[in-house]
Amino acid sequence: MKIELNRLNDAVHFEAAAPSSTVKVHIDGSPEIGGEGLGVRPMELVLMALGSCSAFDLISILKKQRQEIQDFSVSVEADRADAIPAVFTNIRMNFKLKGNIDQAKAEKAAELAVKKYCSVHDMLAAGGVKIDYAIDIEPAT
Repeated sequence: MKIELNRLNDAVHFEAAAPSSTVKVHIDGSPEIGGEGLGVRPMELVLMALGSCSAFDLISILKKQRQEIQDFSVSVEADRADAIPAVFTNIRMNFKLKGNIDQAKAEKAAELAVKKYCSVHDMLAAGGVKIDYAIDIEPAT
């Protein structure tokens, strides 16, 4: 796996690309280091990686269980250490599903998705980050 990161201006605005996609990701720093709000910050990318990694696996497992997903979202919040480097200490994910979804199957699928299959989770947890998650299911309409 490889990415390329190229600086786009005299501040800290970068564009990231990977050979696996034509999509470009814009990354920027905080205003304190010259960021101009032209992209997401690196630590936000880590949360996006955790949320999407877990979501991919959760959706895949639920589909294999023939659960009918009408809508899906995940929100991810984190606390950071006060010291430098300001690493994550606690992360909370909330999966919001809508559809004909059995609660017990969703809970088991989330446990597998987050704790067994998501490599981003494992890397963060190995570094001492506490990661919790919850599932909210809205009935199908």
